[in-house]
Amino acid sequence: MNASKDDDPRRSFPVSWEELHRTGRALAWRLLDVGPFEGIIGITRGGLVPAAIVARELELRMIDTIGVSSYAGYDGPRGELKVVKPPSLTQDGAGWLIVDDLVDTGETAKVVRAMLPKAHFATIYAKPAGRPLVDTFVTEVSQDTWIYFPWDLEPRPVDPIIGLRPPI
Repeated sequence: MNASKDDDPRRSFPVSWEELHRTGRALAWRLLDVGPFEGIIGITRGGLVPAAIVARELELRMIDTIGVSSYAGYDGPRGELKVVKPPSLTQDGAGWLIVDDLVDTGETAKVVRAMLPKAHFATIYAKPAGRPLVDTFVTEVSQDTWIYFPWDLEPRPVDPIIGLRPPI
């Protein structure tokens, strides 16, 4: 079988809505002593749900977004990063919290950091290549792990784990 790493169940990390909510709350706990924050900036699209969870837990009412696009399509190749929607409530991020679901290669984080250098950057998940670019995160996963967020999934039957082990 010639499966890509994205199709390899041994390297996939499916996240349920319940797990995302628990981990989003854990992120908020870690941020309690870092704030207070004037507001929160969610990186669209993946950071919107985590930003909503953190905003609720920290009672933040000022919410903004930044949109950065790097994909040609869902399965398309990565292209040049483009800011498709800049934040509108701050110029440099001072006093603001940036939230994303994941820092992977760090390319998006570099663009956002350059625009908002004084903001505190937090993610739920961090991979080694991007981890140095965020200030706070909850869970580190290996670089070759593909995280499937709840909005990427639908319920379906799966094979038992024993079937994933390579033959001896």
